[in-house]
Amino acid sequence: MTSQWTTSTNWLISQEELNNWLDSLAQRRTLIAPRDVSGVLLYKKVKDSSEITWGNKRTVMSAKEWFFPPTDRLFTIRKKGQEVEMEENLPDEQQIIFGVHPCDARGVRLLDALFLDNNPVDPYYQKRRENTAMIGLACKELQPSCFCTSTGGAPDDGRDMDVMLYETEDGYLVEAVTERGRFLIPGGEWRQTDQVHVPIQTPEPAYHIPEKAVWLQHFNNPEYWDRMAERCHSCRVCSYVCPTCRCFVVRDEALPEPGAYERIRCWDSCSGKNYRLVAGGHRPRSVKGERVRNRIYCKFLYYSDQYGLDEVACTGCGRCVDACPVGLDITEILTEVGRA
Repeated sequence: MTSQWTTSTNWLISQEELNNWLDSLAQRRTLIAPRDVSGVLLYKKVKDSSEITWGNKRTVMSAKEWFFPPTDRLFTIRKKGQEVEMEENLPDEQQIIFGVHPCDARGVRLLDALFLDNNPVDPYYQKRRENTAMIGLACKELQPSCFCTSTGGAPDDGRDMDVMLYETEDGYLVEAVTERGRFLIPGGEWRQTDQVHVPIQTPEPAYHIPEKAVWLQHFNNPEYWDRMAERCHSCRVCSYVCPTCRCFVVRDEALPEPGAYERIRCWDSCSGKNYRLVAGGHRPRSVKGERVRNRIYCKFLYYSDQYGLDEVACTGCGRCVDACPVGLDITEILTEVGRA
């Protein structure tokens, strides 16, 4: 969405300077940051830095919902006599998301392929993308379920941010990645430095992403997919916590006001048994194994093929691994398919 900023100037700031900066940004725009909500860490609106939960832990939900909300009112229709009025609900809020981890920022970029980079462009996603800046915070290490290095990412990869922060012994090293990010930096107030971030040392990728030919070989193997799906509840939580799942359903709902209706877009999931249910009750993927297979293939084959990407549509954040109530592990599938 934004061009890369060419300057090599970085800044070193203290925790106090970071807090003051975030407080200043919150006065001008909507600030979103990791916040503890009844024991659950989520990206939520905060009034200032005092409401931010620090600690560099991964949020339960990704930043996706601030670009592609779980429920999105597209427009409202009102019928008055013989006249019909339609009011489109294009978002116009200027927002900044702080504390974004690299896997989440990469997830947003992958969503761009569907919503922005190919026609028709989605105007609702487009407006939020244009109106949102992401301030990233590098992970210090991989969490137990993370495997971003296996999918082409890294815990300190700032490529998809507007501003990237790296924690140091005395505070933070700040890098303006894009021009938009550069204009968020308070001019003249911070100490400039020639210091650059040295990528952290990470273990060798734990999983190998199979080639396209290998995936195709396993497509017609219902016994394997049925076995993997045997314990699946089709609860769809894996899709909802995923930074790149993008299926949705559109429906019209009546409002309390007579003659008024709203068209809303809601998250959907190919893991659900009624996904793409058609008139007459036919379900294209009525068997759980087919649905599990479709979700995995969408991540590692379909999406890349459809949009000409040279990367997979999985960021390796590990959320689906942690969220699944029955332990259906995407890395287990990667291991078994890659081994066969």
